[in-house]
Amino acid sequence: MRLAAIDLGTNSFHLVIADAKPNGSFRVVASEKEMVRLGESGADMKLLTEEAMERGIACLRRFKAIIAARKVKAIRAIATSAIREAGNRDVFIRRARAEVGISIDIISGVEEGRLIYLGVLQALPFFAKRTLTLDIGGGSTEYVVGERGSVKYITSLKLGAIRLTKKFGLADRPSFHAIENAQKHIIGELTPSAREIKKRKFVVAAGSSGTIQAVAAIIAAMRTGLTNSQALSVRLNNFTFTFTEVKSVVRKLLAADSTSERKRIPGLDERRADIIIAGALILEESMRLLGIKELTVSSYALREGVIYDYLRHLQTDTSVHSKIRDVREQSVRHLAEISNYEQVHADHIAELSLSIFDQTKRLHGLGTLERNYLYYASILHDIGYHISHTEHHQHSYYIISHADLLGFTNEEIEIIANIARYHRKSHPKLKHDGFAKLHSDEHRDIVRKLASILRIAEGLDRGNIGIVRSVNCKITRNSVEFRLKPKKNAPRDLELEIWGAERKKMLFQEVYGREVRFVEG
Repeated sequence: MRLAAIDLGTNSFHLVIADAKPNGSFRVVASEKEMVRLGESGADMKLLTEEAMERGIACLRRFKAIIAARKVKAIRAIATSAIREAGNRDVFIRRARAEVGISIDIISGVEEGRLIYLGVLQALPFFAKRTLTLDIGGGSTEYVVGERGSVKYITSLKLGAIRLTKKFGLADRPSFHAIENAQKHIIGELTPSAREIKKRKFVVAAGSSGTIQAVAAIIAAMRTGLTNSQALSVRLNNFTFTFTEVKSVVRKLLAADSTSERKRIPGLDERRADIIIAGALILEESMRLLGIKELTVSSYALREGVIYDYLRHLQTDTSVHSKIRDVREQSVRHLAEISNYEQVHADHIAELSLSIFDQTKRLHGLGTLERNYLYYASILHDIGYHISHTEHHQHSYYIISHADLLGFTNEEIEIIANIARYHRKSHPKLKHDGFAKLHSDEHRDIVRKLASILRIAEGLDRGNIGIVRSVNCKITRNSVEFRLKPKKNAPRDLELEIWGAERKKMLFQEVYGREVRFVEG
């Protein structure tokens, strides 16, 4: 199977095309990179300019042509900081879908860090070592501590090469005052996280993406006396440099009188000359605050992590690649646990919901992905209880939609949050902010279909004692009959459960256009 991953970064867009291997690994067969500078709108990065969007769409068209020529079977496009923060991000996403035929998923900074870590593990022999991964992008920097594919700590900070260049005026020949202010800003942003990172006692440190590779190329030239063209062609994967060498690079960059002079530094790609000071300062302060004496370069990062994560979800074997636990399940359960959920009730609702989903497939026409959304929403539907009983469904929505659930895109989190929100009270309506926030009518239709199932399952456990053992759905042209079997030695009949489900059936009837009946036996 041939897959493509596109990383829509703040500075550059990256394309990787890979062939899946039978053991769950992959082989990269093509890669492309274009410096799009999507995040050049200003220091706050709140809006994408028309010019930046045009550059982005043009780049995606070129990538799409390469993908078509390579006969790729599946594409995953991931948007990070610049698009994530832009108030007009939906405009760009709609244009990409309409004009290029590429659907873009926005991910949180935390999810970005997890995927970067997975990508680094495919390039460096660090799987069994507790590793700190550092990725300096144009808009943000991700810090991840992981071991054996399991993430121990992630943070994403608004420290990026473009962001800081704009904020402190570091592009040409920055003043001593500007450099000092930038360093203070980096220290202020990173210090709280640095304490948590150091507690995790990482053994090795890895660095990925443009800034770190640029610094590594300069160091390679400094070590060997290579010319600029020679240094730029050096293979940097698994290249290790020291904190002392990074400080030397920073001094060399600051000594240049202008951007033009910096362009002549051996090893530095001239297209990065205007933002390299900001990136190098982030790297220098990160290594200093975190006590990193040596850093090893990974040529793989987010896009390779996307490929690996996609393949891992397709794997059913017990190879080393399946040793990484199901991060989605783990993340959902963790959120449920810290919200003091009733596990027995949640698991029972999930079981009933999935049973109804499986038996009504010819009505809803949804697949495995949507089935998983229903499962996660069932587990999380009541987590708002620990804030307020009366409006707990709305609190559940808020908690889920604002949680950093690993393994999910931002839109997937919104879908799950909406399904949970509509397990009771009002039906989905466009006047509700959360429902209107969904990107498409297709996603709103998924929410309506799955929420209608969750509502009935919730009604069937009205007494919270799991008395309904099983549900058998009989579908006719005009109706759906739910035949309910009680548990053995049930303390009473199912009158209360049928009453509860009757109160929750209206959305199901609206969505599927069939009368709903409940009978015991």
